[in-house]
Amino acid sequence: MNRTLLQSNAFVRAAKKYVKKNPSAAADIKTALTLLSADAFYAQLKTHKLKGNLEGFLACSAGYDLRIVFRFVQWEGKEAILLDTISSHDEVY
Repeated sequence: MNRTLLQSNAFVRAAKKYVKKNPSAAADIKTALTLLSADAFYAQLKTHKLKGNLEGFLACSAGYDLRIVFRFVQWEGKEAILLDTISSHDEVY
């Protein structure tokens, strides 16, 4: 089931900033987003629910130390994925 990926302004800014510092991460991000759209719980993504301040969000891996934070939303009558932010493991949590 392919879901539409909606990018928040915060996600776009964070992704540009991260790729500027780590140009080699662009391919990993693209791969992760493709997998996320196709199956948010694909094993390679290691998708998990978040707790605390980020309760209601999920995170997936886009590389060794890179995490994408997102949540499921309704958009045009279908379930979509709203990409909230992207950053290193320590910065997200």
